[in-house]
Amino acid sequence: MATDDIAKLKTLLGYWIEHNHEHGQEFREWADRAAVPGDIGKDLRQAAEEMDKASQFLSEAQEKLGGREA
Repeated sequence: MATDDIAKLKTLLGYWIEHNHEHGQEFREWADRAAVPGDIGKDLRQAAEEMDKASQFLSEAQEKLGGREA
């Protein structure tokens, strides 16, 4: 992989991790709203957990590339 591609990927990984974190928070907020009926809240919480798992894989990839971009 070219040096430029590695630098870009490091930047993208950081962006994706943050983006996932923001979406996970939104999913949890909506799951906690009283107006969310029945299993929808459960589904939203599950989606947030899966987003956390995806972020963990992205973090592992980021570490393998030498950590966070400054």
